[in-house]
Amino acid sequence: MPDESIPLGVPTPARMYDEALHGKDHYEVDRRANATLYQGIGEESVRATALENRRFLGRVVRRLAAEHGVRQFLDVGSGLPTMRNTHQIAQEADPGARVLYVDYDPIVAVHGRALLEGDNTRILTADMRDPAAILDDPVTRELIDFTRPVAVLFIAVFHFITPEEDPARIVAAFRERSAPGSYVAISHLTSDGTPPAEQRSWEKAFENATSPMVFRTREEIGRVFDGYELIEPGLVRPWTWHPDDDGSPQTTSLYGGVGRKL
Repeated sequence: MPDESIPLGVPTPARMYDEALHGKDHYEVDRRANATLYQGIGEESVRATALENRRFLGRVVRRLAAEHGVRQFLDVGSGLPTMRNTHQIAQEADPGARVLYVDYDPIVAVHGRALLEGDNTRILTADMRDPAAILDDPVTRELIDFTRPVAVLFIAVFHFITPEEDPARIVAAFRERSAPGSYVAISHLTSDGTPPAEQRSWEKAFENATSPMVFRTREEIGRVFDGYELIEPGLVRPWTWHPDDDGSPQTTSLYGGVGRKL
């Protein structure tokens, strides 16, 4: 069950991400946690990583909706509503596209429900560590038809999942429920190209947050796609994934890719 009592005195990834994107739905505790990052890594670098990740999400959703005909999106660990949200992009391709946002931070629902929910958009408070709680929730079952292709988005969330909690297990649960022709999109902070001192700064910033920081190599991230076939250009730096003129920063902090269920 989702924790409806996450204290405001504890920083959360959703609110820290919002602050890094110059959003407005965060608290002093989140700003202090990010200040630790800015001191250890550099504010420009951290904000560039957040923006690169957000631009990657936008290009993935646009491409899957406009070119691959996906009309259902399950945005897991969605964070707070901010620039160019998933439903806005998907519904440009088809106003009937359905989007379910999922996050375990109840503040996401509090701030996002009035802005995001419409006829084809919902917000669910649930924890990805318990996939069945998401897949079997009445809100999910009402909105998402798993007999038809669905894109499941895990954007910058698995670096908050420990090896014991097993990202591959989580992805497999959604894959098993999804129809052939479904997609999964993943972005993840990586230890490849990230200096140890920078990794320690990330870890320190999240050590008192609701989720820890876990770095993985490109090979480890690739294994999370088991059961999917990576589509071109594969698992790459997000800014190189079908780049356009969206102003995506070019960092070496992340890997991202999209896989298709055959």
